[in-house]
Amino acid sequence: MRALTVVPGQKDSLAVRDVPDPEPGDGELLVDGLAVGVCGTDREIASGEYGWAPPGHDRLVIGHESLGRVRRAPSGSGFAEGDLVVGVVRRPDPEPCGACAHGQFDMCRNGRYTERGIKEIDGYASQAWTVEADYAVKLDPRLADVGMLMEPTTVVAKAWEQVEKVGERAWYEPRSALVTGAGPIGLLAALLGVQRGLDVHVLDQVADGPKPELVKSLGATYHSEGMDAAVAHAKPDIVIEATGVGQLVFGAMAATGAYGVVCLTGVSPTGRKLTIDAGGINREIVLENDAIVGSVNANLDHYAAAAGALAQADPDWLGRLVSRRVPLDRFQDAFTADKDDVKVVITLD
Repeated sequence: MRALTVVPGQKDSLAVRDVPDPEPGDGELLVDGLAVGVCGTDREIASGEYGWAPPGHDRLVIGHESLGRVRRAPSGSGFAEGDLVVGVVRRPDPEPCGACAHGQFDMCRNGRYTERGIKEIDGYASQAWTVEADYAVKLDPRLADVGMLMEPTTVVAKAWEQVEKVGERAWYEPRSALVTGAGPIGLLAALLGVQRGLDVHVLDQVADGPKPELVKSLGATYHSEGMDAAVAHAKPDIVIEATGVGQLVFGAMAATGAYGVVCLTGVSPTGRKLTIDAGGINREIVLENDAIVGSVNANLDHYAAAAGALAQADPDWLGRLVSRRVPLDRFQDAFTADKDDVKVVITLD
């Protein structure tokens, strides 16, 4: 079969290669790959910035935003032929830290976790793959065209969980939320905010293209006039920052009202300097009982929450997030997407 592989750490090594057909082990599903989503992590691996091949191998099969259909499932696994599934990305370390031992491998303390398509385990960008039944998640059949959105949805499901856990340290009744960034993470964060009954506002730099209408279709409010104007309009109790842009990160910290919660999900590039009034931000955070939390990755609870959120969403709206589909043989097109593309996927059939 064919798979999209890379030599980790080597720029321009991304290529479609023939690899052995997968053989499921005990308790594993055999899955026909349908599609994988492409995100910034995949592009960084393809550019040689990081990534780790499986032990004893030179190449890594990439792809962590999976979607497939079960070809064969072991008896008693809870899965059957034809089920629509995604595979969980992270696995706990072999000698689990306390967090991994309690199923919270997204919070691994010692860094010995592994990740499909990223760190030491082949990913899902192949025409077929196997996955342990305990690390497979069944999707609503209506998500057959958009199920590769599951993994980024798990990221925002965790972000919302973290916001709610922090907020519940005292009486908590948020009314409004601001999401900075209208990429896939930002739009999915807005979706989950709307599902929570909040008045959701989304800030992005573009004034046209698909993003404003996608936000409007959710029943949320789109802003492109800058942080100050968006904050003045939204008066947010919650900010979910999904860009990693330094100015917006620090703007988010100062954006909420009293007892506000800011969740940072965007990863900032290094080497850029920004002049800020650190004392003023610190004073505001302390005197208003604000909280700031970073969030990345997801565990099995977040996958379950994400599957539920996508099942509740309008499939047509989700379909509009998938702005480009490219076949495996034209994988290069997926790695040169322009700013108007929301989510690019590679089809594997």
